Amino acid sequence: MLLQELKLPKYYEDPATLHVGCEENRSYYIPFAPTDQQESSRLMMLNGNWDFRFYETPLEIEDFTKNDYSFESFHSIPVPSCIQMYGYDHHQYTNVNFPFAYDPPYVPQENPTCVYHRTFELERRDLSYHQYLNFEGVDSCFYVYINQKFVGYSQVSHSTSEFDITSFVTEGKNDLTIVVLKWCDGSYLEDQDKFRMTGIFRDVYLIHRPANHIRDFFVKTILSKDYTKADLTIDFHYTGNQIPTTCILSDANGVLVAKGMVENDFLSIPVENPILWDAETPYLYNLTIETPEEKIQQQVGFRCIEIKDDIIYINGVKVKFKGVNRHDSDPVTGYTISKEQALKDLTLMKEANINAIRTSHYPNAPWFVQLCNEYGFYVVSESDLEAHGATKFYGGSSFDTYGDLVQKEMFANAILDRNERNVIRDKNNPCIIMWSMGNEAGYSKAFEDTGRFIKQYDPTRLLHYEGSIHETGGHKNDTSMLDVYSTMYESPASIENYLANHKKPYMLCEFIHSMGNGPGDIEDYFECIYRHDRFVGGFVWEWCDHAIYRGITTDGKKIFHYGGDSGEFPHDGNFCVDGMVAPDRVPHPALAEYKNVIRPVRASLIDVKTGIIELENKLDFTNLKDYISVTAELLLDGVVVESFDFGSIDLAPHKKTTVKLPIKDEYLASNKSLSVKLLYTQSVEKALTKVGHCVGFDQLILKESEPNFIHAKQENASPIEFLENATKIVIKGSNFTYVYNKLSANFDSIVIDHCNMIQKPLTYNIWRAPIDNDRNIRKEWKKAGYDRALTRVYETSVSKLENVVIIQSRLAINAIQIQHILDLNVRWYIGCNGTITLEMDGKRNTELPFLPRLGIRLFLPKDYKNVEYLGYGPNESYMDKHRSSWFGRFQSKVEDMYVDYIKPQEHASHFNCEEVVLTSAIGKSIHASASVPFSFNASRYTQEELENKAHNYELEQSDSTVLCLDYKMSGVGSNSCGPVLLEKYQLKEEEISFQLTLQFK
Repeated sequence: MLLQELKLPKYYEDPATLHVGCEENRSYYIPFAPTDQQESSRLMMLNGNWDFRFYETPLEIEDFTKNDYSFESFHSIPVPSCIQMYGYDHHQYTNVNFPFAYDPPYVPQENPTCVYHRTFELERRDLSYHQYLNFEGVDSCFYVYINQKFVGYSQVSHSTSEFDITSFVTEGKNDLTIVVLKWCDGSYLEDQDKFRMTGIFRDVYLIHRPANHIRDFFVKTILSKDYTKADLTIDFHYTGNQIPTTCILSDANGVLVAKGMVENDFLSIPVENPILWDAETPYLYNLTIETPEEKIQQQVGFRCIEIKDDIIYINGVKVKFKGVNRHDSDPVTGYTISKEQALKDLTLMKEANINAIRTSHYPNAPWFVQLCNEYGFYVVSESDLEAHGATKFYGGSSFDTYGDLVQKEMFANAILDRNERNVIRDKNNPCIIMWSMGNEAGYSKAFEDTGRFIKQYDPTRLLHYEGSIHETGGHKNDTSMLDVYSTMYESPASIENYLANHKKPYMLCEFIHSMGNGPGDIEDYFECIYRHDRFVGGFVWEWCDHAIYRGITTDGKKIFHYGGDSGEFPHDGNFCVDGMVAPDRVPHPALAEYKNVIRPVRASLIDVKTGIIELENKLDFTNLKDYISVTAELLLDGVVVESFDFGSIDLAPHKKTTVKLPIKDEYLASNKSLSVKLLYTQSVEKALTKVGHCVGFDQLILKESEPNFIHAKQENASPIEFLENATKIVIKGSNFTYVYNKLSANFDSIVIDHCNMIQKPLTYNIWRAPIDNDRNIRKEWKKAGYDRALTRVYETSVSKLENVVIIQSRLAINAIQIQHILDLNVRWYIGCNGTITLEMDGKRNTELPFLPRLGIRLFLPKDYKNVEYLGYGPNESYMDKHRSSWFGRFQSKVEDMYVDYIKPQEHASHFNCEEVVLTSAIGKSIHASASVPFSFNASRYTQEELENKAHNYELEQSDSTVLCLDYKMSGVGSNSCGPVLLEKYQLKEEEISFQLTLQFK
């Protein structure tokens, strides 16, 4: 017998019907009873375990509106949550592509559907109030039923929907049933770069309100020109006639500041010398709004955002946004984020000097922006709107069809609606300094009309939309209502060009793409940001890696899955793993790099002899003496020899001063390198950060070390012999035997005291396990054969001079079907004590792409596990990514140098090294030095293993300690989504000359 299905109205494919039975948008607040203190008696939370049933399509839903329907066979699921995290449907990650056929407004008939059910009880006294049912986030659309009767419908996943259910409820037990669909016509406008999840993922609650009450209010703070006076204005809207309303403004200590009565739905309160709100000192007043039957609490921050002479000011001060894009994402809970999880993010951000957040690409939970009010972050609040998939139509190039969807008249109301819901709900939060109309959706008249509405409704904030820079479909863009010119991933050179030719303030809404090992160009961007007042800053893409937690391997490794790991189609692989922190919030090296680039102080050397150093306060509102103390360490060849304490320094924002560092003549006269490291330490307690927290550092090089390169030809005190045949050269000393291969121009074995120091032949090395930022150039590298390079030796000669054996080889590095990559002349010197020096001279084929690296690779015995080096550490460092490291002498274990990227790739290189020593368990060592600073990497993993494995938990350690010694390693950049690697960070010189010495002890 066929079951009787529920006949859902097809609102989910009707763009003309966005909401049914919903209340008008209003600002977020929770009303209290007049006598309530900490908790509201007018609030009934409906979170918890709900009855749940999953269907593959809405066409199969059983008709639960029948009186005899039973929910007993339903499963249970927590609310809020995402159903995919509980085994329903499947995981799918896509970045740009729509996850369904492009057929607006229609969505797949196989449309995963959820039926949620629970009961709640109301007492007789509750029924004297109106009952409002609130949903703060449901993906993608939902139908509401109370006591088997249809109440309403809504969409816009990341926005609040409110229903007046007063006429549907009764005293005692009430049935609440929600039908949630994965896809609806609104899904075409929710094509964000994320895992596609479903469910009631934010709070659900009921509030009890008197029949006539405050429906909405809008708080504005209007500052005088000198910012010493303010008018607090509040516009009110009531459900009926105005009711007696008193507003009480108190300071942060609860002291009364002002009080007033609302007249004609409006109140203006003058405030003398208000303490202003900004992200560094987020001072909040409390506004209590009282009516005879309710009271409402509202945070108030006095601040002013304005543009003067094409420069953005907050409270009359030029500011810089040192921001980050943040998704709601957790590997266990998906979109469902608790306050504790959010505070973890905010704490890490504060510790990393981040001062701004873009809510990419949708409004966050309403309490999230309240946390930003409290803890101090500038927020660009973005509407739940993206239609990026329109760029992927067959036959079109990336931007030809960008506006196809949003230029359709059927979506005009939805574009306005999504922005209204963002702006109206969160308008009373001082942290929000800019509204964003969406992300990557193209541009249309609907956006222009929406922008005009926002500027008319809220002229106190700036308006942003990056998609306006693309003109498609014959539409001539009007961007007059937009306050900033915003782009993504623009190169520093392109930014300079814009600033030289245009006036509107410039902002990077996304930049320095933090995917895998990178980004490597942060300092270059901030040099540009600090150079131009009109360049207000930018927002890193992105805060956290997106991934799904799948448990732990038998050896204790966490298993994180990304796109494609669930067998879905389409997907975008690991492009979601692109954050500054891991899914579980373990920071990547990128966060430390960003933190130190945006440090609150910058130092520069004025004069070495007198020790004069200039300090510049990069904060916008805070005197250094009120935040940090400054100490200094003097390093001789990377070792601290003296320390100094400058204490608190009185330095106003944006100003400079000098300090004097006493430097002894003996240090300056030494042949060793000399540097000073200035450390900036938090000296006052903050809400999220503690005294003693290091907020950044500078290292200034006072003098370079004098050349002291050890060459094997200096080791000539005792006899050394060699034997030669057609393919090999055997070199023998008192305690060593080396075998040189004439066919490969390197060593097959290096035996010292009967121990072979290399478990595989030494090799020339131009390849690295591609990092995510190599995803574009790697195609060219592979086309050029860099990953399959061969050695062709043309001639080899051997001689002995004063007890030093000299082997000379002329060779090329090439690949099958590829012309020469490098032409090299190498000379290997073997001293009588076993010391080896390589002299390499050569030419790179400039018709081919720049090289990933150039050096040699050694496979040492596995027990060579201790590392000491003089170079940039302790974090991984590259020529464009070393601002979180400093030049010093460091010690580590090989295992501890591993950097755990979810998608394995090149990592843990160390830049600008003068020497490195690897020591075995029994004290044997190999010491490497070079005529110029070099890079090295010591690892338990080969570059082949790193390249061939898709996940970190799949990696298998080598039986060797793999040591790479590089003349140079190209930088890492941010070309996974950003601009090509800057030329100055490419290994592309035509002439190459390098000397490297290996000593064995």
